[in-house]
Amino acid sequence: MAHTILIVDDELNIRRVLERAFTKEGYQVQTAEGGHQALRLLEETSCDLVLTDVVMPDMTGLELLKRARQKHPQTQFVLMTAFGTIPTAVEAMRLGAYDFLTKPLDMEVLRKVVRNALNERTKQSRSAPRTVSRRKQVVFVGQSPAIQQILQTVERVADARTTVLITGESGTGKELIARMLHERSNRASKPFVAVSCAAIPETLLEVELFGAVKGAYTGADHDRIGKFEAADGGTLFLDEIGDIPPLIQVKLLRVLQEREIERLGSNISIPIDVRLVAATNRNLEDAVAAGAFREDLFYRLQVVHIHLPPLRERREDIPLLADYFLKKYAQENGRALQAISPDAMRILQNACWKGNVRELENVIESAVVLAPPDATTLLPEHLPPHLVR
Repeated sequence: MAHTILIVDDELNIRRVLERAFTKEGYQVQTAEGGHQALRLLEETSCDLVLTDVVMPDMTGLELLKRARQKHPQTQFVLMTAFGTIPTAVEAMRLGAYDFLTKPLDMEVLRKVVRNALNERTKQSRSAPRTVSRRKQVVFVGQSPAIQQILQTVERVADARTTVLITGESGTGKELIARMLHERSNRASKPFVAVSCAAIPETLLEVELFGAVKGAYTGADHDRIGKFEAADGGTLFLDEIGDIPPLIQVKLLRVLQEREIERLGSNISIPIDVRLVAATNRNLEDAVAAGAFREDLFYRLQVVHIHLPPLRERREDIPLLADYFLKKYAQENGRALQAISPDAMRILQNACWKGNVRELENVIESAVVLAPPDATTLLPEHLPPHLVR
């Protein structure tokens, strides 16, 4: 049975062009000139996908999405937007839209997005409710309001296909949040692949991410799959995304738009099903303003933004973290340590922690190893001298 598409736009010419194009593709197509008419049509007949403009006189595409998804949660939404309304489209994706495209429309890209959205709709319809409990191996320790809000966001968006951007200083736990997103998602049984973009030379990053075919470069004596293919069905974590060069930015944007990659030296498109999570300790908005990072890619990455505060801004979490690391490394090293003395804890809470949680973990591990084997309480003299001073 053919899928049904509802096209919503206040411009008659756009409705006619899109109606003809998708009718030729074999879809059943309905049109509406505004949000109110679209809601009436959705009540009268089932619809698999709504292709809607964002700015319309009677109702915005965002409002249409909010109201329609209440009664028709499985209907996919793709938004069409002028460049100036991209932040609104990003907000729509947070509310459950499948994707958004900027005007003027590229019809080939639009066809691919529609096909992918309808394939996702079919998968949802065929999926039985999950009864297997989720694996929750990753632990993120913290009781501060900021951390509790972050953990709530992780739970809300874990199952979404939506791209997530995690920001924060080095050592705050960005990869840990990425792993939590993966392990609490319906992709948990598939690969989690992590790539440090800053650690790979620019000349090798393209091959590392997208792969290469035999003969693509000197020494390429066999086909090689990239990290996107390795993560198919699962999650790809791109750390230090702010350091990727302009050429890779363009290719990454294409992957996010079309859900397919091309290996270096090949013009064959390979479809992929990957949830992308990116992280950076840089301010990408400043990089966009300076022309060092593409604005359209920035919006694609920041559909959901999670910012991890530095440890100095959540000092109430230090006792919990210190106790957690103490027990962890005491058990790993066969030590009798069970508690941290009040004086030692005051030192830990007053330290500046430029290296954040990673630095705190390293300090506790060092103290556990250097303390007397029979010590049961961690004392100030067990801590590094520079910390005590």
